[in-house]
Amino acid sequence: MTRFASTAEQVEGGRAARQSMPRKDLAEHVAGDDRPDPVELLYASDAGRDVELLPLKYERMAVSPFTFYRGFAAMHAYDLGQGQHTGLTVQLCGDMHLSNFGVYASPERNLVFDVNDFDETLPGPFEWDLKRLVTSFEVMGRTRGFSASVTAAAVRQVAEAYRVRMGELAEMNHVSVWYDRMDQGTLETMAASFDPKRGRKTIDARLAKARGKTHARAAAKLTEVVDGRRRFRSEPPLLTPIDYSHDEAKTVTAVFDRYRSTLSADRDHLLSRYQVIGLARKVVGVGSVGTRCWVLLLEGRTPEDLLVVQAKEAGPSVLEPYLRKSVYRHPGRRVVEGQRLTQAASDIFLGWANGVDQSRHYYVRQLHDMKGSADPDKMPATNMRPYAELCGQSLARAHARAGGATMISTYVGSSDKVDRALAEYAVAYADQNESDFAAFVADRAAAAT
Repeated sequence: MTRFASTAEQVEGGRAARQSMPRKDLAEHVAGDDRPDPVELLYASDAGRDVELLPLKYERMAVSPFTFYRGFAAMHAYDLGQGQHTGLTVQLCGDMHLSNFGVYASPERNLVFDVNDFDETLPGPFEWDLKRLVTSFEVMGRTRGFSASVTAAAVRQVAEAYRVRMGELAEMNHVSVWYDRMDQGTLETMAASFDPKRGRKTIDARLAKARGKTHARAAAKLTEVVDGRRRFRSEPPLLTPIDYSHDEAKTVTAVFDRYRSTLSADRDHLLSRYQVIGLARKVVGVGSVGTRCWVLLLEGRTPEDLLVVQAKEAGPSVLEPYLRKSVYRHPGRRVVEGQRLTQAASDIFLGWANGVDQSRHYYVRQLHDMKGSADPDKMPATNMRPYAELCGQSLARAHARAGGATMISTYVGSSDKVDRALAEYAVAYADQNESDFAAFVADRAAAAT
């Protein structure tokens, strides 16, 4: 049985980490002479992806420094892996940026706000997630043309919210931390504290929109009825139906059948009452473009009783070259177990499987279940700090679920030293990201001529 450190040992561990890596050192980002060419690293990291979809990925990354940052976690992972770190280990998200949070329905059908992307999850030093998150706010603020003061305030808010919330979680018993979550009431209270007049109305509107994103709505958006039968729409390359006579259909159905063995008996029983009536390839996100991703349409008791699930390819985490490899040999299971450990409430249909080709691994989840997220392209400057508060607190809770809250809280302390150091880091790495983005855009322009 695993033995976790006592409270006294955690306090001592936090103090020791301050000695080995002073908090001011969190500000450092140094690009060494041996830093790989970012464009070459990007192309190398895309090996094995669908080459027909890579132009779409690069098109999305070339939109702005922020979309480039979103799509290139491998570069930041490399840079983080070159420097010193605290050694204070948590279950990392691994690709922690502001677009990887959102609201979704818990199994009790309540809306919660939490981290919602775990493709790169792996145990590692807590500050790696925090550094990537604060930098995402700096990059987004610059991309949107917000003032330096507005952007800096949001960055500091992330760090402060994380630090303060971690201190609170360190005082709670383990079970209370495990069940802690940001529900509708929490969101309304936080929004009202920043904007008493409009905050709660804004949150209510956002949550109402998320509640409308049901399986029925997803099916209506992604499918059509032809000759009395519902099928996925044909909108290549974003959505491409798969004919059942095609070999790809055998792969998808094999993944789905094998995935069901990873569900608990009660959830497999529930899923067994649905039958698959449609398959399609789907393009998602920015960094994920080019990986294999399928959606399956399932029908239950009536033609209106629909369920849409997604089977998404999983590979090794971009962090694994710089940390210990995952204890889970199956990358899909690594994603699922990391999500279950850090999320306050996880999808009841979350599972994993291999395909016909045993070298390919997948994880499966519901595609839409009252899910909603912030749109960075539309976020007003006034919402930056409230959203930063949400993200910082949510990340602290996610990290605390794996244990070690007292150790991390001891390290970050009660002053703003960590906040200031991370704000410096965010500026330095946003500069680095802009330089890498410029190199990428120049390379794409040269390739087009």
